[in-house]
Amino acid sequence: MTNPTSTNATTPPSPNALAGRREWTALGVLMLPLLLVSMDVSVLYFALPAIGADLAPSGTQQLWILDIYGFVLAGLLMTMGALGDRIGRRRLLLFGAAAFGGASLLAAYADSAGTLIAARAVLGIGGATLMPSTMALLRTMFTDPGQRAKAIGLWSGVMTGGIALGSVMSGILVEHFWWGSVFLVNLPAMALLLLIGPFLLPESRNPSPGRFDWLSVPLSMAAVLPVIYGVKEIPSEGWHPLYVVSVTVGLLFAALFVHRQRTTGSPLIPPALLKGRGFSPALVLNLVASLAMMGSAIFTTQYLQSVLGMSPLAAALWSLLPSVFIGAAGPLTAQLVQRGADRGYVVAGGFAAMAAGFVLLALVGTDSLWLVLAGAGVLACGMVAIMSQLTDLAMTAAPVERAGTASSLLETASEFGGALGMAVLGSIGTAVYRHEMPATAPAGARETLGGALATASRLPGPAGEALTRTAREAFTSGMHGAAIAGAVLLTLAAVGAGVTLRKLGE
Repeated sequence: MTNPTSTNATTPPSPNALAGRREWTALGVLMLPLLLVSMDVSVLYFALPAIGADLAPSGTQQLWILDIYGFVLAGLLMTMGALGDRIGRRRLLLFGAAAFGGASLLAAYADSAGTLIAARAVLGIGGATLMPSTMALLRTMFTDPGQRAKAIGLWSGVMTGGIALGSVMSGILVEHFWWGSVFLVNLPAMALLLLIGPFLLPESRNPSPGRFDWLSVPLSMAAVLPVIYGVKEIPSEGWHPLYVVSVTVGLLFAALFVHRQRTTGSPLIPPALLKGRGFSPALVLNLVASLAMMGSAIFTTQYLQSVLGMSPLAAALWSLLPSVFIGAAGPLTAQLVQRGADRGYVVAGGFAAMAAGFVLLALVGTDSLWLVLAGAGVLACGMVAIMSQLTDLAMTAAPVERAGTASSLLETASEFGGALGMAVLGSIGTAVYRHEMPATAPAGARETLGGALATASRLPGPAGEALTRTAREAFTSGMHGAAIAGAVLLTLAAVGAGVTLRKLGE
């Protein structure tokens, strides 16, 4: 077994060496930053009203407080993955942990909206270093395929569960403490990582990285950020020319980025990486799975709050229930593959499970709590099964010296998929909602369910109740339309996975 504390980055790990107690302990340490980075996506959901009362941000500042973390994270993933391959993944991880901890402290005690926005941006930088570094180090520590598959299954479950846990943690902390406490919870975990990470985690890097292509950094950000911005705004604001132009500009820069990678001598993303056996199909299928997962979440969260009338905290607590089974989905899937099940069919089964989850969502009425939770649970379990297998496939196909770059591409595909899910399925649901609302309804009520409930609250009893009932039925119909579209897409993905990934594990 290789010595995990070795700093010799040029010595490759022994193939198929079994990991011991030290490596599994190190995995537990790596789970802490991963959990917190995924939690920070949703940790402000319940803290925002308190932040608004304390810092009085403008409408634009409030949007940036929410979105700047995700934008910076998505824009820098590819850069940080490639940088970790060059300077060392452990070194980058520890730098990111220090930045994440410092930014959390700054955010907790921010005395202005501008300071909080800046702190959230630095959190995004730290998050962009932590996510690919954890996976790249996992690839280095677990050289045995079976152990690596189990470790990646745990990694996938923690990452998926963290997003759900973030909103609940936010609600509980804000209810008992002040809003800055949602950031202070990051400090103990980051301090622990900085203290014991250097002793438990191996250092690894590409022994022959070549020069770093600095021009690709702004090109990659210019490709990612405008596209994600545009597709995230389209569901709520419609096909406004600004958002269409934003997506178009991003796609143009994406074309320039691809051209740069093909023509430069030392690319940020080597084209040969995408030609690895199964790597490109894994990226595409990962994007589709993320599209479906995030697309479903925008409906289930609204359903719990606006259709069933739950408070935000109650909705968040109920939404945790499906997460009970998430942690077991990844390891169980890994066991299936280790016992001889074809990886392509296992991934296809994960997509089929997600499709079944959407079918359940297509059957809900306006009072179907348990059916919605069942659909969300089946979707989440299918997602973790898919993510664990696709991540294992992609990381195995990538050379170990490119592990950080490979991980960053997977994460970037997930970010794109999530944004597309909200845009595509959200647009379908909105279109059906507007079609189902009567033309006689007030203008604001015909746009969104939130607008309808706000309008209904100002109307006299029977009229308000009728509008509320109609709007909730229209929203449920919109969820049905989006769920049917999602089920069809996932069924096609299941077929595609069975065809493209079949026998890749042999």
